[in-house]
Amino acid sequence: MHPLEPIYLSSLQHYLFCPRQFALIELEDIWIENQFTAEGQVLHRRVNQAEQEKRGDIRTVRALRVSHAELGIEGVADVVEYHTQPDGQDLPYPVEYKRGKPKAHRADEVQLCAQALCLEDMENVTVQEGALFYGEVRRRQTVLFDNELRTLTQQSILACRTILQTKVTPKAQYQAKKCGNCSLFDQCHPQDFGKSAAKWLAQQLAQD
Repeated sequence: MHPLEPIYLSSLQHYLFCPRQFALIELEDIWIENQFTAEGQVLHRRVNQAEQEKRGDIRTVRALRVSHAELGIEGVADVVEYHTQPDGQDLPYPVEYKRGKPKAHRADEVQLCAQALCLEDMENVTVQEGALFYGEVRRRQTVLFDNELRTLTQQSILACRTILQTKVTPKAQYQAKKCGNCSLFDQCHPQDFGKSAAKWLAQQLAQD
């Protein structure tokens, strides 16, 4: 059996935000920075400066590479805290750092859950929860890895793999607020989808 083409953990977030964005990045190799992506990069650089530290019963590992061969996913976990249990076992607790504040969609939770699936596979343990730390509100949001979130995560992995295998870029679904915050807005042209050919031609002629 040939190994699966790896899907990066951050790509799952792109897919949940917008399947077309995922395809533009992964299939068409399009990536443009904007204010939001740049702020995210700065935050992650700060988080990943130190590699490992120990405080009391918690050992903190930063920028930990994780993977799950069967699911075909891999990436880097911002922070994994290992909490020492009474029996001496260290249980991993993933913490993902995000700019901004908690979102209405579950993209961040899926990315964190995928990290937990990797840790479970790598260390043969059960990871019950983790946390998202948002830079704007400066506090953690606990995420429980329940059956609903695990199912959504595995479905997202499968959907991403389908796009990679079929090499079909989904059509745009224009949503003003979401599309306006996307760094690929000018490359995607989401407002052009759904227009009739006649309206599109009239618009082009008017611009000329």
